[in-house]
Amino acid sequence: MPIKVAIVEDLAEVRDGLAELVASDRELLLVECFENAETAIQKLPVLHADIVLMDINLPGMSGIECIRSIKEKCPLTQFMMFTVYENDEKVVQALQAGATGYLLKRTEAPRILESIKELNQGGSPMSSNIARKLLNIFFDKKKANKKEILSERENMVLQLLADGLLYKEIADRLNIAHGTVRQHIHNIYEKLHVTNRTEAVNKYFERD
Repeated sequence: MPIKVAIVEDLAEVRDGLAELVASDRELLLVECFENAETAIQKLPVLHADIVLMDINLPGMSGIECIRSIKEKCPLTQFMMFTVYENDEKVVQALQAGATGYLLKRTEAPRILESIKELNQGGSPMSSNIARKLLNIFFDKKKANKKEILSERENMVLQLLADGLLYKEIADRLNIAHGTVRQHIHNIYEKLHVTNRTEAVNKYFERD
């Protein structure tokens, strides 16, 4: 049974190119093309498409807003962004809206076809630099979470530890007692679940 594909793209040349590409593969069935999100929202629920290739920058409602609006009405349909946008904000918004794939428009035709089939089989195909962006966002968030665990003064102490300063040097730099530095470091070790300076610095800054 062929994979039913719909396209939401306002640029005629891109839309026609995608339509021709999908129609060229015997494993895929093009069910409809839409020029805007508003029409797609009306018609997609009755088409029961397996995959929707969705542009972000559409006239009127954006592709991301379209997915948010229609996702519950099309629970079995999967959405793959097909866009020029590769900034962190758009990527995260699209995935939060319910997209499960993200391809850039410069993606080669064979990879587009492969990604449609991969998405239908339960994968989450993404352009390589989009996947890297998501990893960076993930690690930045982990690092931010660690900073939230520690107090502002503990963050300062740990940064100075990472810079190689001794306890006395840290005390002098922050104008606090040597014993206070020891207490801060004890608290840092407990909060990060480590036992020494090296483990604390490596865990905090994601070093191997």
